[in-house]
Amino acid sequence: MDQPLKIGLISPYDHAFLGGVTDHINNLAAEFRSSGHTVRIVAPCSAPQRIADEDFIPMGRPVSVPSGGSVARVSFSIWLRWRIKAMLEREAFDIVHLHEPMAGFVTLNVLSLAKSRSEVLIGTFHTYRGTRLYKIGGVKIGKPYFNRLDGRIAVSQPAHQFISRHFPASYEIIPNGINVDDFVTAEPLPELDDGKINLLFLGRLEKRKGLRYLLSAYSKLKWDWPNLRLIVVGPGKPDDESYRIIGERGLQDVVFVGRVSAEEKARYYKSAHIYCSPATGGESFGIVLLEAMASGRPVVASDIAGYSSVLTNGHDGILVEPKKDDQLAAAIAGLLKDPALRARLAANGRRTVEVFRWERVAGRVMDYYNSFLESRQAAISR
Repeated sequence: MDQPLKIGLISPYDHAFLGGVTDHINNLAAEFRSSGHTVRIVAPCSAPQRIADEDFIPMGRPVSVPSGGSVARVSFSIWLRWRIKAMLEREAFDIVHLHEPMAGFVTLNVLSLAKSRSEVLIGTFHTYRGTRLYKIGGVKIGKPYFNRLDGRIAVSQPAHQFISRHFPASYEIIPNGINVDDFVTAEPLPELDDGKINLLFLGRLEKRKGLRYLLSAYSKLKWDWPNLRLIVVGPGKPDDESYRIIGERGLQDVVFVGRVSAEEKARYYKSAHIYCSPATGGESFGIVLLEAMASGRPVVASDIAGYSSVLTNGHDGILVEPKKDDQLAAAIAGLLKDPALRARLAANGRRTVEVFRWERVAGRVMDYYNSFLESRQAAISR
């Protein structure tokens, strides 16, 4: 179908807090708008004044709840239902695309109310482990809502395997995307171009991200490569075990940067010689691996489901057993010793990442939308 569509992208998560689902939605919106479609993003928001998108519709304030080894910021307000109903009637979407439809009251209410109208309802499932709600009756409660969806997307095979165990159905696997050119064209930070070898960790400082194992591996590598520096970029604080390793082993040249902007993040990747992600599990997709690969940097990462779905061991990166600091140190040492291997992995990674360009990913999502719109139009025409 060629006519412009009106699309509602619905998120259960705090839109003022950067995260994988929020980034995914923002990039989908940008691609669809560039193709002439009208897009509204609907989500809870702790700081609406920080959102520059004029078409953003804030829907309630979020609260923080544990989820899959991380923290989800979602709304459980029972008072939103009338606002959501009025919003759906006002907007009259052609497509209502819900991300993590079962994750909060915003998406659940949209899902239950929108089906009374003529919208096509699409759900995208991002997570690998999800919350404990699925284990304590959430599947039974969520099944009637799930059945209202016309189409279902999973962002990876691990995400598909997880959600299909709880909600068996037909799913289209469409991955997350990446703004490849932002990383290709980024300039290194001059203060980090001082002759040291930069090993980069980039991610939230949560226990499941595995920083402690990288610190332990770094302590072993530092003896043979005294010129090595570990740069830690991302929000949060190291856990107690990470602090213990730093203190007991007297680690030098460990730089904690904290939260950075998207532009600064790309520059940190470009300033690195090796990117390392020692996550212990719970990752449905390896977006940070793709960002490093787009930056032309060799990758060492844990061999977990979400990472092995985007990286092939020995071809465009190195995968090691999670929680094994000796293996992590050995893999990094192998790259430090072999510049040709670093260059080969980096070159292969740059080729791999091309299929994850946002314009390609958004095109696949739009094709999926259109398959339902065309089927509905054909049924009406009979």
